[in-house]
Amino acid sequence: MNTLERKAPVTETTSLPEPCPLVEFVTLVSGKWAIPLLYRLIISGGPVRFRELQRAARPITQKELTKQLRLLETRGLVHRTAYPEMPPRVEYEATPVARQLLGSLESIAAWMRTHGRSLRSEKPTAPGRTAGHAPLEKSK
Repeated sequence: MNTLERKAPVTETTSLPEPCPLVEFVTLVSGKWAIPLLYRLIISGGPVRFRELQRAARPITQKELTKQLRLLETRGLVHRTAYPEMPPRVEYEATPVARQLLGSLESIAAWMRTHGRSLRSEKPTAPGRTAGHAPLEKSK
């Protein structure tokens, strides 16, 4: 039995399958830029300034970066430090719980390096058709 054929575990209190934990994960790190920003903060290994994050996540806008960082901070994945200086200096850092995602995010990044280009370049095909090939004609 492969992993796709496995049934979700059944809880003792109900006969309904346990909800998929990835649905909750996607909700936790929702937003187009959440995972790339989180990954950048984790691999940096220390505090990162706002502009450095913005350059690393091009073409993210300042407004969207602020929104995503606030959301990640609210959810306990990012720590924000504001220094009382002129001009103001703000740094962001992945929390210890966020750093535990490093192995998982590196696996996804490696998978994308291997398969991403081919998945983005191929056009979806209709059922029963092979990409780039016309349907076979029936012989008479």
